[in-house]
Amino acid sequence: MDKNSVKAFMEYSDERFTKRVIFKKGETTAFVLNFLTGQQLPTHKHPGTEVYLYVLTGSGTIIIDGTETEVTESDLIHVSELEEMAFKNSGSEPISLYVVLSKIPSDQYAKNI
Repeated sequence: MDKNSVKAFMEYSDERFTKRVIFKKGETTAFVLNFLTGQQLPTHKHPGTEVYLYVLTGSGTIIIDGTETEVTESDLIHVSELEEMAFKNSGSEPISLYVVLSKIPSDQYAKNI
């Protein structure tokens, strides 16, 4: 078992957004993205990977395939490997996102039990 506090990875920089990796295990990575007001993540894709974002604090705008959606604390977002995404802190306070990049090794692992 590994245990970490997400709060320990909520580090901000005046120069640009920060990415702090919490776990890297096999084909799964978990990290925190931190943005001060006005900072943004450029448009990109994650081929072969499913992306899950959980808004820890703050509010901002996620852009999926050119469509802007406002997000706020406790929102959970899924982005598929085919979707193009970007993010910007359009709020008035810092925002942190907990992000998991994941590959499913087999459909067996994605069934309810």
